[in-house]
Amino acid sequence: MYRVIGIDSRQYGPISAEQLRAWLAEHRLNAQSLVQSEGSSDWKPLGSFAEFADALKTTSPPPPLAGSPPRPDVDAMAAEILARDYEVHIGSCLSRGWDLVARHFWLVVGASFVLGLIQGAVGLLAGVCMGGLYFLLLKLIRGQPAQFSDAFAGFSMAFLQLFLAGLVSGILLSIGLLFCLVPGIYLGVAWVFALPLVIDRNLDFWPAMELSRKIVTRHWWLFLGFVLVNFLVMLLGLAVCIVGVFIAQSVVLAALAYAYEDIFGCPVREAQPHV
Repeated sequence: MYRVIGIDSRQYGPISAEQLRAWLAEHRLNAQSLVQSEGSSDWKPLGSFAEFADALKTTSPPPPLAGSPPRPDVDAMAAEILARDYEVHIGSCLSRGWDLVARHFWLVVGASFVLGLIQGAVGLLAGVCMGGLYFLLLKLIRGQPAQFSDAFAGFSMAFLQLFLAGLVSGILLSIGLLFCLVPGIYLGVAWVFALPLVIDRNLDFWPAMELSRKIVTRHWWLFLGFVLVNFLVMLLGLAVCIVGVFIAQSVVLAALAYAYEDIFGCPVREAQPHV
């Protein structure tokens, strides 16, 4: 028997191995899903269980990320998510983010380091660089094959929209912080999912920013706490050494990517239970 962590970050089970395989085949779980076997206190990625290796190999991959799929109806997506509401657990997101980075350390931290150098040299490319990192992280979270070049997808798949998202949000945030601190803080938190929405859902920059704002505003104080915790993680990374900054950044972005996946990853799956 097993217990699993569902896409809503809640614990389910005990369930049998047969049921777990069925959920895996239906894409309700993937190789990154956390599973606890009976008699054990440790949570491990499903991909680390040898008894499910055959099921993981035969499971067809989930739909690809942004690029080829048509752009979704932003208003309909917002209405659907707000109607069912959502939950984000900061501790769970950070824990899963840390686990993901630990399992793909050189890939994720290496990509973060290289893109950090590019961003440091050309600050205007911040949105493009961060969008590429989200693309890489989301592929890993969804159990899709990922490689170092995926981190640079922002330069080929959605360069203009990611560039505009970074530029416009940066300008508006600066204006908000300059003339009145509160609007700047509000928007800085509310636009936290703009970049992954551009790269993952093939949205233009402004609809992505608006969709992020509408969804985050429902639980804005929770996300303010999320941002503050991530800031503390970055400070800890800075206190360790320069390399620690890139490790901390990788964990923070992975945590946000998990939060994004919990909210936007399965936008219209009413027939599927939260497992």
